[in-house]
This record gives sequence, C-alpha cells and structure tokens, in this order.
Amino acid sequence: MKKRIAVFSDTHGNLTALQAMYRDSIAQHVDEYWFIGDLLMPGPSVKPIWEILQEMKPTVIVRGNWDDLVVRGARGMMDMERPSHIYFARLAQYVAEHAPDGMVDEIASWPMHVTKRVGPLNFGISHNLPWLNMGQVLFPTQASENFDKLFNVAGEPVDIAIYAHVHHDLLRYGSDERMVLNPGAVGEPFNHWQPLQRDLRAHYLILEVDDIGLAETSFRHIGYSRDQEKQIADKSDLPYRDLYKKMMVTGRAYTHDDELLTEYNNQYNYADEYRKYAKKLNG
Repeated sequence: MKKRIAVFSDTHGNLTALQAMYRDSIAQHVDEYWFIGDLLMPGPSVKPIWEILQEMKPTVIVRGNWDDLVVRGARGMMDMERPSHIYFARLAQYVAEHAPDGMVDEIASWPMHVTKRVGPLNFGISHNLPWLNMGQVLFPTQASENFDKLFNVAGEPVDIAIYAHVHHDLLRYGSDERMVLNPGAVGEPFNHWQPLQRDLRAHYLILEVDDIGLAETSFRHIGYSRDQEKQIADKSDLPYRDLYKKMMVTGRAYTHDDELLTEYNNQYNYADEYRKYAKKLNG
C-alpha cells in the first residue's frame, strides 16, 4: 500500500497560487487531496477556485474561520462594530455575488474536525483546534502543551495531527512525541522573520503513507506570478482591491489594521453597501 496526499489550506481567493499548487501536485502524482480550510477572501477569485476544488474532489475538507466569515457575511449576518468586521462583511458580499449556486450552503456544511485513517496511521485534521477554528493558541512558537490539545478528540487515538490557520509550514511534536504538521498557506504565507517572509510562493504539503507509516513528508513551495494575480484583481470589482494588490507586493495582511481599513471603509462607503445588501437579503 502506498498513498500520496496533497494537504493544502489558506488559499484566500488567490487563484494564481492555487493553479500553481494544483499543477505541481499533478506532476508529483498525488492520489488525493485534503483541504484544511480558508478557501476564499480577500482575493478576487470565487467561481474559478470553487471549480478547481470540485475537480480535486478532496477526500477531507474542514471549515476554517474565513469560511465561517464567508457564510455569515453572505447570509447578511455580519455586524459593523469594527473596521475589520466591515472588511469581512463587504468581502463576503462580493463572494455571495459571484458564487455558484449552492456554494455558500456547502461551505456551511463542512465539519470542523475529521479523523482519517490511512494505512497504519490515524490522522486528526482541523483548521485550528478540533472545536475552534480561530485564535492564536497554535501559533508556531507556542508551548508544546498547546499542541497537545490537537490530540484531545473522541474515538481512536490520533497519531498525527494536521492543522492550518497560522500560515506557517511546520513539523513539530506534542509532549508525548506524537507528530504535528501544518502545510502552510497556498495564498498568504507569513513569517515575522523578514528573510523567510520573502518566500511568498504557494506553500503546501505532500504526505506519502505506506504499510509501515509516513514514508515521505515534503513541504512544497511553488512559484507563481504575483503580477498575474494583481491583473486578475484589476479586472474584477473586488472591494479593497488596492489593498489586495499591496498584499501581493508586501506579503503582509492588513486584516486588523484598523486605521487603514477605516480609510478604505469611509472612502468607499463599504458599511452602507453591506447594510443595503443585508437588508435586501433579510427583508
């Protein structure tokens, strides 16, 4: 028995990065795909990314925190209390306006945690914690005790935990030496150490499992044209388009930059646009 699995997450609407990752995975002869959450936003592509996901036919999908934001925002359920809430809401409105039929409802049905046996190994898979897909408790520099929580699931014991969310590829161990893996981010890799932050390629993970166990762990960094991704944004009606294009240059996210988001929100009346959308949707 031998199975090659492409594990990927945090596409965040970046079509060019996902296309590059998908092409590479085909060249690497993977047998199946596991998607670990955060498919859309803040990038401009919705339907093309959804179509690639359908083509991949992932055997594992879990729901990320941005997937939840897509669902809540698309259903008109976001509040306007903070600049970042307006940002999420207006982007989710954009997703809803470009989504294929049934997409939002399908995303809402994705589970938070999946246990998957492959050969002799049992994998526990979640976007962050098995019961919480947000927060910084599993940031790579946290203590091992935090990562032990990934193994706290009912049923057969997990041998290897896989999570995403923090946009860092990672291999480390819990307190009892069970393995923890993170594939990194396809669309938005992060690192506070600048020489590492310069690597803005599409990050994902290939696992090869055989009858003995984990035969290969390959962290893949695949180059793509960020200028091409900016051109896709230019041809779209994406809210915060200039901010997304800036992110393509700097590799930094501006999700919680209240001052900058307030400037955009005020300039383009994004809060009022979303309120009108939600009112029309909910009567």
